[in-house]
Amino acid sequence: MKQQDGKPRLFSFTLRDFLIFAAIFICALVLCTLLRRSDISDGFASPVFVLAVLLTSRFTNGYLFGTLAAFLSVIGINYIFTFPYWEFNFTMTGYPLTFFVMLCVSLVTCTMTTKIKQQEQFRMESEREKMRANLLRSVSHDIRTPLTSIIGSTSAILETPDLSLEQQHQLLEDVRDDAQWLVRVVENLLSITRMGEDTRITKQPEAAEEVLGEVARKFRKHYPDVKISVAVPDELLIVPMDAILIEQVMTNLLENAVRHGKNTTHIALSVHQDGENAVFAVQDNGGGIPPKLLPVLFSGTLRHSDTPTGDGKRNMGLGLSVCNAIVRAHGGTMHAQNRDGGAEFIFCLPMIEKEPELQ
Repeated sequence: MKQQDGKPRLFSFTLRDFLIFAAIFICALVLCTLLRRSDISDGFASPVFVLAVLLTSRFTNGYLFGTLAAFLSVIGINYIFTFPYWEFNFTMTGYPLTFFVMLCVSLVTCTMTTKIKQQEQFRMESEREKMRANLLRSVSHDIRTPLTSIIGSTSAILETPDLSLEQQHQLLEDVRDDAQWLVRVVENLLSITRMGEDTRITKQPEAAEEVLGEVARKFRKHYPDVKISVAVPDELLIVPMDAILIEQVMTNLLENAVRHGKNTTHIALSVHQDGENAVFAVQDNGGGIPPKLLPVLFSGTLRHSDTPTGDGKRNMGLGLSVCNAIVRAHGGTMHAQNRDGGAEFIFCLPMIEKEPELQ
């Protein structure tokens, strides 16, 4: 839990932290009970409970359960695992020192854990800001360039009455293509907005086969000359996802394959299960990806002059950085490679819903 200023509360209570604390403390009690039945001297309890305090402080948020573990550990050592058993003995030698050590272990570990998590949060916020800046740079060019082309083409039609019908038709086709590209840029921006400020999304169990089928159906309407094949497993594959965002990812990948694949005529769309992940793949028979671009393909830092088409109009950097952000928001991974004379984009989504990590 967090305060309104975004900083974690030092003494917050969550069910997750309580269950971690309870599990660790019960394990410590069971272990000490077994050791006592083995006729080991009373000194075994202290290191076991010090470890329990350390683990509790490390894997819970704030100071609440770490401090509670320190208090209960001292009580457990005194009352349960030190002679006379099941009685308090406050005259024990070193008893105050034991309590002090436990408390120090708890406070130091909690402080270090809190600082580590805060540093990780700052790092992730810095990465998000960097991604936003890269996206804004890409968007500014992606919007300005086709708009300039649209204005130029429409002005030529309006101001040049002696243009032939064929020339007018070609200019109108250019206007349509640029307008469709602008629509795609806006859809990418809406996808980023849909993910929210903290990139957490709402996932629902979806049939992967149906999502792929819908993507392929829409793609065939816009690109009837490009053959697309879909390969799915025999058994129904249910994957937790935001279906709209995942459709956006695959649509971006398919359109990139057409626009940047150098005469792409066939695209293979597939999904299969690999352990606890669903693996989606988009493979084309185009010219592949220049090796120098592979390390920065999803960073959003690609310059327009770096793109394979080199026309300055179609930058795949924005779409791919959005794809990567969506997949990461699902807890998955994404990569690209050259294979069989074409490019292949692969992303994996976890099939088991996991609790989001603290950011």
